[in-house]
Amino acid sequence: MLPRTLFTPDHEAFRDSARRFMNEEVAPHEERWQEQGYVDREVWHKAGANGFLCASMPEQYGGAGADRLYSMVLMEEQAFINSSSLGFGLHSEIVAPYLKSYGSEAVKRKYLPRMASGEMIGAIAMTEPGAGSDLQSIKTSAVKKGDKYILNGAKTFITNGWHSDLVIVVAKTDPSKGAKGTSLLIVDTGMAGFTKGRRLKKMGLKGQDTAELFFDNVEVPAENLLGEENNGFIYLMQELPWERMQIAIAAMAKTEAAIKWTVDYVNNRKAFGTPVSSFQNTRFKLAEVVTQCQVGRVFVDRCMELLLENKLDAATAAMAKMWASDMENRIIDECLQLHGGYGFMMEYPIARAYIDARVQRIYGGTNEIMKEVIARSLGLNKA
Repeated sequence: MLPRTLFTPDHEAFRDSARRFMNEEVAPHEERWQEQGYVDREVWHKAGANGFLCASMPEQYGGAGADRLYSMVLMEEQAFINSSSLGFGLHSEIVAPYLKSYGSEAVKRKYLPRMASGEMIGAIAMTEPGAGSDLQSIKTSAVKKGDKYILNGAKTFITNGWHSDLVIVVAKTDPSKGAKGTSLLIVDTGMAGFTKGRRLKKMGLKGQDTAELFFDNVEVPAENLLGEENNGFIYLMQELPWERMQIAIAAMAKTEAAIKWTVDYVNNRKAFGTPVSSFQNTRFKLAEVVTQCQVGRVFVDRCMELLLENKLDAATAAMAKMWASDMENRIIDECLQLHGGYGFMMEYPIARAYIDARVQRIYGGTNEIMKEVIARSLGLNKA
């Protein structure tokens, strides 16, 4: 395998700490969290105490002021232990950056230090029962009255929703402008009229709490508006490349882990009196998937270099998300096949990885949407 050139010795030292945390504080509880449908709040507090939340936030807001490679390390180490329960990435690298980039100084000082410590858990509420990738179809409304917005609507499929203490809500402030009439509002979950619905039962990611959220005449202070009114769509588009890169990062790490598990399995499992690894089909299949994985790794790492230089465009980020998640699903399927009947047993990590991987092609924008984003960058003529 080609050596990676992204990380410095400081990043690798941080990786050692992250790996210990994942092995000691996460892996032993993963099966229980999968069964109960959410993680213990305690793991959030421990992560905050160890500096594993909001690491890229400036120090004055409780973060470490670190570059996003530290966040990449955390995502990879979580994937390597086959954990799908933690919502740290969304909290630290999607929700918190919106507050940092578009929140007032008062908002940043009020919420970010508490997010960095794990005292408050963040979520973002975009998807609705009738609207996913199509922001024009959002029905949740926010009407300004004096120094407040009156928020009404419902959201679904909200990661960290059940545990959430603050939620960035995507709402229509000018319905006549379609997607360009949306705004982002911070809703503190203690506000009157805000309620959490049931935890949703999912095919995969079973330990990651996902909930419905409801807003009934919630009075949101005007200072909780992120950025300017009706600019929500623009802000969402600006942050999407990093969000999609996070999906690609997790997909690559999980794929590498799946190949490792499979190599270990076929070396130890015997069929007809000989190791499964000795069969040509096994050897050729693994040669194929490790090559595909290496190609994906080089591409995703290069995209991270561009992101750190603020040069990663939306189309290339869409390519990374689409390629990595498609590859992840394809390779994990091949690895499961090489496990034979044991690959269908949940006691083997490949089974849960197979189930969890499926959503990667859906969230962050479906891969069909990614193709449309890429196609638009090509200058193709339209009918």
